[in-house]
This record gives sequence, structure tokens and C-alpha cells, in this order.
Amino acid sequence: MRHFGHISSSARAGLFHQEPGEFDSDSPAGTLAAALGATLYSPATRPHLADDVLKQTARGVVSMVLCLEDSIDDRDVEAAEANLVRQFADLDSRGAESPLLFIRVRDPLQMPDLARRLGPTVRHLSGFVLPKFTEERGVPFMEALALAETEAGRRLFAMPVLESPELLHLETRAATLAGIARTVDKYRDRVLALRLGVTDFCSAYGLRRSPDMTAYDVQLVAHVIADVVNVLGRSDGTGFTITGPVWEYFRLQERMFKPQLRRSPFMEGRAEELRTALIEHDMDGLLREIELDRANGLLGKTCIHPSHVLPVHALSVVSHEEYSDAQDILRPERGGGGVLRSAYTNKMNEVKPHRAWAERTLRRAEVFGVAKEDVGFVELLTAGLAG
Repeated sequence: MRHFGHISSSARAGLFHQEPGEFDSDSPAGTLAAALGATLYSPATRPHLADDVLKQTARGVVSMVLCLEDSIDDRDVEAAEANLVRQFADLDSRGAESPLLFIRVRDPLQMPDLARRLGPTVRHLSGFVLPKFTEERGVPFMEALALAETEAGRRLFAMPVLESPELLHLETRAATLAGIARTVDKYRDRVLALRLGVTDFCSAYGLRRSPDMTAYDVQLVAHVIADVVNVLGRSDGTGFTITGPVWEYFRLQERMFKPQLRRSPFMEGRAEELRTALIEHDMDGLLREIELDRANGLLGKTCIHPSHVLPVHALSVVSHEEYSDAQDILRPERGGGGVLRSAYTNKMNEVKPHRAWAERTLRRAEVFGVAKEDVGFVELLTAGLAG
């Protein structure tokens, strides 16, 4: 699979200076962590889940979480597990390519049990999402993951969700973060990424941000994100990929919106209409939050609606200017440091301080590609929708 793989090769050639690279569930962990992109969540109770997975794959989704936890009623867990087994068998029988699939579980023993019940179809499973992760709760999950791998006979990843009240509350945050850091470091080879559960953070104080506000406008949440990145997102080799929080808003009129976007506005001089449509459909808040995610050290995003996926991916593509700067900074002859003017002649590139940024940028370029010099978000989004 690859990002923007759902559009034609000729369309990709017209958009990308360097096309997104291919990857699959057996690719190195670092590649998969960078490639997660917009991870689309779906309740595991959906009766046509296999159809949903393949439909979203055809629209550009590369990672999905099938949820057995908060998105379903407590009474439906047993039926949802049985449904997952049926839907994985359905997927397997079709022989079609599926995205990276993860199951969000409630308790540790669900993991080896599901791996066993899935049988040969477990080959479609990339791992599990672990809720309300702390050191105390996380260790049993990670130990159970090893049992699940034995049942599956293949590598399975964990994506812990950082959402517990102990992490939010100031008096327990430092100790909780230290415990999480010890746990994920111990199991580093099986932790693909850390996910932020911002909805749970807001719930602890009875808060809910409006579509005009990003997670970073809610100071309680912004401080937690900053501390999580401070401890767990360092670029010195100890850090992990940390994904952006969910955006909760979408419009019921989405079906009326999509045909308007499919008409290639950059070819017809209608880019401003597209921007207006995005704003009218509450997408401007999402776009701001995606940009703030990256500015604050996050990569990828939890999504609960398909309309959010392509904006996340379009804004994850490395611009030609970013790529140019990163390449200049990482040239072998620059190993001794120094300062240079960017090729775009609009900024200073300082080799040593900007090196980690450049390395991260080129890693993102490998999986999301590099846009051509005259290609921006509007062109990428429109091509993705038309694909």
C-alpha cells in the first residue's frame, strides 16, 4: 500500500516531486509509525465491517482501528468479538488488500483470545490499541501481547492510548509519565506509536471544545500534550511517534459537499471556492489543528469520520521547500555544522539545531511523498477526493 495509492499513477506523477513510497504490514516499525496517517476508528459491531474496510481502503485509508471499547455498549462486547472473527474471515475470502488493522481491546486477555479465534485470518491484523495506558495497567497488556503473538505466529504491535485521569491531574502527571516511559521503553520493539485520548481529558473536567477551537486552545489539554511530547517524543533516540487527537466534528451535509470538491478546482480556477466550502463545513478548525499537531511534535491523527482522512494526508505531504531545506541541512559536507541560507532564500538553516527536524522531515517524505514546487494542499486534497 501507499499514500495516494488510490489515485492514478499519472495523477501522482503530476503532483509529486517524489512519490509516496510503498509499505506493508511487514515493513520496519519506523516506516509504519510514520505512515499511519489518519487512523480511522470504527465500532467493531458494524454488520458490514469488511465492506467498510475495503471501501475506505479504496478512498485512501491506510490504517484503521476496530473498536471493542468506548465506541460500543458494554452489553455488546461478546457479539462484537464474534463479529470481528466473521468480518476478518470475509476480508480474507476476498483476497483484497486491506489497510493496517488494529483492534482496540478492553482487557489484556482479549488479545491472545482474539488472535486464537481469528486463526489464519490473523494475517490481516497489525496489532492492538491499548486503552487508558499507565505503568500499572500497561504491563499486563504488554505481557498479553506476547501471548497474542505466539497465538498469531507473527509480529503484532501495540498502540497505547494516553488518556487516564492520572496523566491529566497535575499532582500525578510526572509520576504517571515516568511510569509510562519505563513501560514503553521496556517493550520498545512492540510499541508502534502512542495515541492521545483528548476526549477523555476533557471529560474529566466536563469540557468539550467547539468546532472553532483546536485542542491547543483548551489549556488543560495543551499542557498535557506538551508534557507527553516532552517526556515521550524526544528526538534523541528515546522518543516515540505520538499521534494527534481526534477531531469530533463533521456535517450531515457531507454528501452534498463531496461532489463540489471532486471538480478539480485548481484546474478550473476554483481554489477559493474549495477553501470557502471547507470553512463552511467546519473543516477549517481541523486544518488548523493538523498544522498545530505537527508544530507540537505529533504525527498522524485519530479520525472518527472518513471526511477527515484526506485533509490529514494532504497536509502530511512534505512541501518542496521543506524537502529542499532538509536535504541541504543533511548534506555530508555539512556534518561540522554552520549556518546557510535556504535555497528558497527566505530563511536561515542552522545545521546542528535543525538536523533532527530534517531527519524527521525526510522520514515523512518517504511515506507521504514530496509535492512538486507548484503543488499545495488544495491540489492534493482535490486529487485525493477525485481518486
